[in-house]
Amino acid sequence: MVGVLTTKNQTINYQIHTIMENRYFKDVQKIIETEISSKQPSLLYDPIVYSLSQKANRIRSGFTLIGCEMFGGNMENALYPAVGIEIFHNSILMHDDIIDKSPVRRGQPSVYTKWDENTAILSGDAMFALANIFMRKTDLNFIAKIMDAFTRITIGVCEGQRYDLDFETQRNVTIAEYLEMIRLKKAILLGGALEIGGIIGDASEQDLQHLRTFGENIGIAFQLQDDWLDMYGDTEKLGKIRGGDIAANKKTFLYLKALELASEEQAIRLRHYISPINFDPIVKFNAVSAVYNELNVGELTKAEMQKYQALAMDAWAKISVSEQAKQPLKEHAETLLKRHLS
Repeated sequence: MVGVLTTKNQTINYQIHTIMENRYFKDVQKIIETEISSKQPSLLYDPIVYSLSQKANRIRSGFTLIGCEMFGGNMENALYPAVGIEIFHNSILMHDDIIDKSPVRRGQPSVYTKWDENTAILSGDAMFALANIFMRKTDLNFIAKIMDAFTRITIGVCEGQRYDLDFETQRNVTIAEYLEMIRLKKAILLGGALEIGGIIGDASEQDLQHLRTFGENIGIAFQLQDDWLDMYGDTEKLGKIRGGDIAANKKTFLYLKALELASEEQAIRLRHYISPINFDPIVKFNAVSAVYNELNVGELTKAEMQKYQALAMDAWAKISVSEQAKQPLKEHAETLLKRHLS
């Protein structure tokens, strides 16, 4: 992290660095316990506390804090919007688990598994409302711009989710369409989290654009990594079941790249198994993974991920603050892209 801070908010910035390095997760938990856990009815709020209490990397909320700090903003104004970003992100995950029929989240039963689907839907909706409340707990001068950004992020995420659902039954999906889908569904939140931090730091419009570009390209790289991990990752380390994308007939980058390179026979095999037909899950996984291995799409996915990481770093270089001030952003992004990828 930054060693010497020379902004007008030097003391506050030092405190936030300390929170991020040592106490940030505890501070988030304190806010949850103070403002959420005591609310009633318990069957609405208990699932929210459960979701927010699980072990997580807090990358998105960290982006908001770093986005503010690098421009010398008042970090006290960024803390609640950062928590709002975290709540919003978890509301998306709560609903995604229902849509994707994912029984496990972060190594624990997902909310709809632990309770039921209706509870997860309602608690997820309440989380979105809570996120809006937290986003507004900042300097009045920034609220309008923050909420404009947050609304754009929310709509983008919903558009991305709709595309993702459409792709499950759409026969012909291009790699370009897939990359745009993950930009909306996944990456726009990372770019927006940084942008909101930059708004609170009073960054210029040009720098806000660089922040969005950085975050979105890191987000695309992150999702490409997620595609790879779903196929080749360690279930125990990742806290989720391997092969979930195949089971859900997701047209991931691996699948689309394999179709692009496949022989006619390989394409027939892929389309046969990535379909609504009710296969034995192990048979389905083994059949699809065999084609992926034949075409080396695992390594090609890593290369694509690295391309977007490089695009992010190009945007990082253009942000008009010192390298020292923006070094935490680079470190935070590197943490995001170091998840047992080998």
